[in-house]
Amino acid sequence: MSILTENLIERLVADGAAVKRLRPPALRAAVWLIGFVALAAAAVWVFDAMPEMMRRLQESRLGVELAATFLTGVAAVTAAFFLSLPDRSRRWMLLPLAPLVVWLSVSSYGCYRYWLAYGPNGWVLGRSWECVVFILGLGILAGLSLYAVLRRTNPLDPVPILAMGGLGVAGLNAAALQFFHPFDVTFLDLGVHIVASAIIIAAMALGGWAALARPPKVA
Repeated sequence: MSILTENLIERLVADGAAVKRLRPPALRAAVWLIGFVALAAAAVWVFDAMPEMMRRLQESRLGVELAATFLTGVAAVTAAFFLSLPDRSRRWMLLPLAPLVVWLSVSSYGCYRYWLAYGPNGWVLGRSWECVVFILGLGILAGLSLYAVLRRTNPLDPVPILAMGGLGVAGLNAAALQFFHPFDVTFLDLGVHIVASAIIIAAMALGGWAALARPPKVA
């Protein structure tokens, strides 16, 4: 062992501070998700959105779509927490795939059915800009909090991890939006929603890229 290595070890022993071990990833994901759901539930209660939502849930398609969007968010956030640890398999990235496919498929079918019922009006742009404000506004708040929590692990490859977190935020936003969106969407509306969600995912991934570009701190 070289003298430099021995000196480094001595410095680490003498000056190194104890590192607090993080909670298990499933627990940290659950805490964050409970916080998001609590805030969303408070907003639903304040705006008295539940009665209208219960009426709309009589349509089974909407129930499947709501469940798929929520499960996409939960699965993606959970996967992001597990992927932030270097010893976890990349297969966690597949966790939100199934509910994501169901979400997009059911949403597309709803737009198709709306187009069959209303003809050319099925392609018009509805009140999508209000939805964009909702998605981006909530996405910024949720994304910043999730970014701060995931960065605590100092992941070795933060870009895909934070992009996965962005997908989780997008899914949870889409589920929350259903409570304040008492009308069917057109194909253009769905496209605008997807673009807004993609902006959230890209912003989270960009945050991961910025973290990689930042030089490491050296004691």
